Amino acid sequence: MNRQISRVAVVALLMLGALVVATTYWQTWASANLADRQDNEIQRVAQFEIERGRILASDGKTVLAGNRRVTKDGQAFYYRTYPTHGFASQTLGYSTQSRSRAGLEQSENSYLTASNANIGTILTAIGDRLKGTTVKGNSLVLNLNVSAQQIAQSLLDQAGCGAAVALDPQTGAVLAIASSPTYDPNLIEKPAGYAKIQRTKANCSPSAPLLDRATQGLYPPGSTFKTVTAAAALDSGLYTATSTFDDPGYCVDYGKKVSNALDQNGPEAYGHVTFIEAFQHSINAVFCDIGQKLGAARILDEAKRFGFYSSPPLETPSDARSPSGLYDFATHKPYDPENADTQVDAGRLAFGQERMLATPLQMAMVAAAIANGGVEMEPKLVKQVVAPDGSVIATMHPHALRHSTTPQTAATISGMMVQVVQAGTGTRAQIPGVIVGGKTGTAETGTRNVYDAWFIFFAPADHPTVAGAVVVENQLNGFGGAIAAPIAKAIMQAILQPPSNMSP
Repeated sequence: MNRQISRVAVVALLMLGALVVATTYWQTWASANLADRQDNEIQRVAQFEIERGRILASDGKTVLAGNRRVTKDGQAFYYRTYPTHGFASQTLGYSTQSRSRAGLEQSENSYLTASNANIGTILTAIGDRLKGTTVKGNSLVLNLNVSAQQIAQSLLDQAGCGAAVALDPQTGAVLAIASSPTYDPNLIEKPAGYAKIQRTKANCSPSAPLLDRATQGLYPPGSTFKTVTAAAALDSGLYTATSTFDDPGYCVDYGKKVSNALDQNGPEAYGHVTFIEAFQHSINAVFCDIGQKLGAARILDEAKRFGFYSSPPLETPSDARSPSGLYDFATHKPYDPENADTQVDAGRLAFGQERMLATPLQMAMVAAAIANGGVEMEPKLVKQVVAPDGSVIATMHPHALRHSTTPQTAATISGMMVQVVQAGTGTRAQIPGVIVGGKTGTAETGTRNVYDAWFIFFAPADHPTVAGAVVVENQLNGFGGAIAAPIAKAIMQAILQPPSNMSP
């Protein structure tokens, strides 16, 4: 009898131990994964009993996402509000009852609901639950510069559909990330609000205001891609900055003439030029010739060193970021040819056409890598995670993703980009007292005389603290130097020369 009692006792103890372990696991370590599951209806309802952490701009004061407290039958619920309305809405996303979550509200949900696997957060949350008090989430402080973000959004809204990204090339901090048209996330849960967002009118079809064009929008990069081609040419050892070319105004590609674009601010045919001058005036014929000699495989290999064909790392949900590269237009999927030299038109690839598509974020990373001596930093939206008591529980440190090119090549291209702004196609990006580097792009869209206008940039050239990209879609006879460069200039000025009444 005593042996049977002992066995029952052992089994009971084991079952009790398993119950304790399981309860602890699901209430602490696994709670973050449960919180992130969009199909967990009970969890979604319970999360509205949590005072969700705020999302703040880099100044630590501007509230981008906050809460509205509502009491029902004596129970307090917290619903999301977005005081800045259209400020980086695609990046922030939303947290709602009916449509769940998107953007940072989705990907950083564990921090915002105090369900992240951090000992301090776990103990605080458990203590709040035991005391019966409201669980408070952690807040996110982003790297977004309020002034630069507002200017980028405003100017894009005036120009049309498009996007802008500004980075700190030394740290990867995302200083601005705007997509136009934007939307007011406060409308998502209002009656007919979502339908109103979907009816947004713009100069693109569909207008797709919920699409983050900065990270998902894919555009032919046009002549901004000459930055990558120039890196491939210099890294190959076949060319130097002083290599010379004869430009007749066109190149012959697959038996057909490919003419220079008309946005060089000069003659269509330049004659005898150096590599620097070809870049400065964005001479397609020269780059077509370079592409044919290098071959498509070498150019694509260089592009991969800048991050093409991989989804740029960012704190937003993975399905909100698109990889750049050649695309199969029939399947709408990236196309990485087995034998690029025979399957890809190297001449047109060299100046950013063929089937090449790129996101504004990717082209901003290209500009940032050149500005940072060839080292490409991981882009970061989140600067800090702050606990409800104000203590910092996580700080995001800079991380080098890759060495995209050599310091020597980066320095040469940096100088070439300065020439573009000083006396080439990008003069409208000039800032008094600041040396700016840039590269224009005017990409064919398939519709006659309608282009996607690009500009990639960095400043100040001697010690860059901002780099980025701007693209504006569907511009009738609109060139990058005329349309996108002035927007880039205004963004750079907001970051480099902040108003005296704002924190730098």
